[in-house]
Amino acid sequence: MSELKFFKVERANGAVRLSLARPKHNVLNLDMMKELNSFLESVLSDSEAKCLVFLGEGKSWCAGVEVGDHKPELAPEMIGTFDRIFDLLGQLDVPVIAAVHGACLGGGMELAIGCDMVVASSNAKFGQPEIKLGFFPPYAAVRLPELVGVPKAIEICTTGRTYSAREGLELGFVSKVIEEEKFTETVNGLVEEICANSPLIIRMNKRAIKMVKGCEPREAAKKTNDYFLNSLMKTEDTLEGIKSFEEKRKPVWKNK
Repeated sequence: MSELKFFKVERANGAVRLSLARPKHNVLNLDMMKELNSFLESVLSDSEAKCLVFLGEGKSWCAGVEVGDHKPELAPEMIGTFDRIFDLLGQLDVPVIAAVHGACLGGGMELAIGCDMVVASSNAKFGQPEIKLGFFPPYAAVRLPELVGVPKAIEICTTGRTYSAREGLELGFVSKVIEEEKFTETVNGLVEEICANSPLIIRMNKRAIKMVKGCEPREAAKKTNDYFLNSLMKTEDTLEGIKSFEEKRKPVWKNK
């Protein structure tokens, strides 16, 4: 794809790092969201990718969506473009990590909780302050009840208050809190742990988890067992994993 205006990209060893880079607080506007959607479409077709990491340049990770884009004449396009982000994130079979520091508010918090994991610096601040401007956050209204339950989701959306990273961890929408001075090192370590594995088997692990969402336990077990026996066990990388363990060596993944 063409050179990005609002993001910076780094690819290494299967990790795709995408940094939000729109000074001064990485506020999303229509053009930035369209660019993000085009980029996510390119990641969908990248068979070598092992994980996608969202980072933010500057003091804030993402302080929301441009208020001006909420005007009635722009709102339909804004909502459609914004919603497309989560549609594409939902299609990605690789783990998606939001590595959050500083302000993560409004549409920024929605972007973060749309990822598989929210890894937060101890200085991160989260919130859905839309109510203070007379709005509600459409994606958060769907996603937050899954993560924190209905009562807490209502609290977050109707108070518009700001939550620390530690509070986010306690509530359940943050996966891990890291001290500020160790943030980059720890995020990189997590990415390396994931990327040591086969791209194909990474995808199959995530698919197995997603395919049983909302299923009854017996139905879920049946689906995962079937996927294990009839799909996973037919891959070259699973056989290589077994063989490398028996031969006491590092596996050589073929992504097949």
